[in-house]
Amino acid sequence: MNSFIVSLGSLAPLMAPAPGAEPANPMLNFLPLIAIVAIFYFLILRPQSKKQKETQKMLAALKKGDKVVTIGGIHGVVQSLRDQTVIVKVDSNLKLEFNRGAINNITGSVKDDRVEKKIESQVDDEDDDNDEDADNE
Repeated sequence: MNSFIVSLGSLAPLMAPAPGAEPANPMLNFLPLIAIVAIFYFLILRPQSKKQKETQKMLAALKKGDKVVTIGGIHGVVQSLRDQTVIVKVDSNLKLEFNRGAINNITGSVKDDRVEKKIESQVDDEDDDNDEDADNE
């Protein structure tokens, strides 16, 4: 480690400007620091703030009947909403109260599931009818 520092110290005279040459612009010394700050902003800070805004929109759009997953991994349906809390129905007789911030994402709504089940049952009925027609022939 000390030999590395010594070798860097021996490079200092080589990096010094030649006698009679113009000194380098001091702003060029700050250019790498400015580039690092810009990269940090665009790769870390900006995406994080976008994600935070999306999460706030999602929590504001939360409504009764939405299927949700909490940050702890509990799946349930929103039963009722309050200013800072949400009551989630986990089972037929189990309701849990969470802070709004504990909701990780919305996976759908109960109404969507009913529509999907209705469509699936219609498709199954049509398939059954087609199978019966093929059997009769």
